[in-house]
Amino acid sequence: MSTTPTTGNVIDYAAEFAGKTALVTGSASGIGLATARRLGRGGANVVIADYNEKGAQEAAETLKAEGLKAAAVAVDVTDPASVEAAVAFAVDTFGGLDLAVNNAGIGGASAPTGEYAIDVYNRVVRTNLDGVFYSMRFELPAMQAAGNGGAIVNVASILGSVGFAGSPAYVAAKHGVVGLTKTAAAEYAAQGIRVNAVGPGFIETPLLKEMDKAAHDGLVGLHPAGRLGTSEEVAELIVFLLSDRASFIAGSYHLVDGAYTAV
Repeated sequence: MSTTPTTGNVIDYAAEFAGKTALVTGSASGIGLATARRLGRGGANVVIADYNEKGAQEAAETLKAEGLKAAAVAVDVTDPASVEAAVAFAVDTFGGLDLAVNNAGIGGASAPTGEYAIDVYNRVVRTNLDGVFYSMRFELPAMQAAGNGGAIVNVASILGSVGFAGSPAYVAAKHGVVGLTKTAAAEYAAQGIRVNAVGPGFIETPLLKEMDKAAHDGLVGLHPAGRLGTSEEVAELIVFLLSDRASFIAGSYHLVDGAYTAV
């Protein structure tokens, strides 16, 4: 049964996650930061976890200046011990773990599969796929220990459902994230822990803002919506899936892509 606070038939979004703790990886900027902020505005205790320790600290201070509850921790999602320590930090700092968003990822170089550098392939897969596995490996037991159920959202990509020439490592990793999501969902749904994935299209993040105009416009042209998405738009979908409003949604992969995959 849903425990979302309501006033009559109106959801109190400012208290939707009150008393819950959320860990968001890759949240010093972009989609991760937008999600952390949105969770904080819903009353959650938010742990900003990022490879960029200085960026994580600055992001946490920004959220606290906005009146939100936040803490920062450095994490290298390619290192299981680092991920385990980040999860332990969340539990020790706020008393448990209820929600997690596994968002950390990298892009990698562009080259045909037959020419793709093996070290780059391994680095992309370690970060984007192994990092999600390591994160769930330690988040799930923490949620089980708390005994209150929980919810996890893994950030895949539109490239978890289609190919993209020149990006074999990224595409393979994101397809893998979707598979991991479905497997974990089937394993833990009976324990009240829901696991879902989102597939953002190309989003206006700091990384894309560094592209030249022609390349940027080319990406825009791939989206029938006529624009790229925003981090906040992706965050709204993630937060919905974490909420009790999505209480019967588990093992699903939700696209937020301006119709990119529709054509």
